[in-house]
Amino acid sequence: MNNSMIIASASMNALQRKLDLLADNVANSNTVGYKRKSAVFQDILTSIQPQLQDFNQAGRRSPLGFTEGWGARISSMQTDLSQGVLQETGNMTDIAIEGNGLFEVRTDGDLNGARAFTRHGPFQLMPDASGDRILVTNSGQQVVADVGGAEDFVRVPAGYNLSVATDGTLTAVGAQGSEPIALGKLKLVEVTNPELLQAVSDNLYGIPSDVDPDNVVRTIAGLPNGESGISVRQGFVEQSNVNMTEELTDLMIVQRAYQLSARALSSSEQMMGMTNNLRG
Repeated sequence: MNNSMIIASASMNALQRKLDLLADNVANSNTVGYKRKSAVFQDILTSIQPQLQDFNQAGRRSPLGFTEGWGARISSMQTDLSQGVLQETGNMTDIAIEGNGLFEVRTDGDLNGARAFTRHGPFQLMPDASGDRILVTNSGQQVVADVGGAEDFVRVPAGYNLSVATDGTLTAVGAQGSEPIALGKLKLVEVTNPELLQAVSDNLYGIPSDVDPDNVVRTIAGLPNGESGISVRQGFVEQSNVNMTEELTDLMIVQRAYQLSARALSSSEQMMGMTNNLRG
């Protein structure tokens, strides 16, 4: 296999993965809380091919040898956590975040289980065995809150409605004349290294087992004025941050690049066939 076939085939593989990523973004353009993904390309290998000394003519300023690339590959896929548009729904359990923050949830119903994070805020109240209702995502993961300095799930007593303040403070509000019940505060985390977040099912993000969570997320730090820079909005959901114009433009560019690589591969194959058919 000659060099041009190697370069074309390697580049086509990377471009196919980019096409799959763009297709995923387009398909989730209307998914609540979805964050678009982008690919980072990198040269596979760059080598210097030697030249004969005869090429070193008078007046030449560049050294002998020429640079030869061997195609490109996707070195990483990154998640764009930029803010999406907030849409008002009026639903008590719909919660959105303004700013760099994520809700923390548990995927297995165990507070000591694996941590997961999401911006997908159309939550629901699911009854439990005690008669209370637990705040969960639409796929059943329990939302975590800070209750009295310890982690716990958000439990709303029967007959009460959930009220969420802009700082994430949770309160159960009953009928007129009844005393409100403090339920703690939503546990929100700030992302410090989004490239280390690992996308999992149901619009969730996890942390790989070989990565220290403290290097990926941290507790939201307060500003000098006492605020956090993050606001929680009850009765709103965050729309996807996918820009369809940009995604379709990238899609056309990648398709053209894929076609050129496929044409180069086909041309190299034809040239090899002609070479093999030569007769002395």
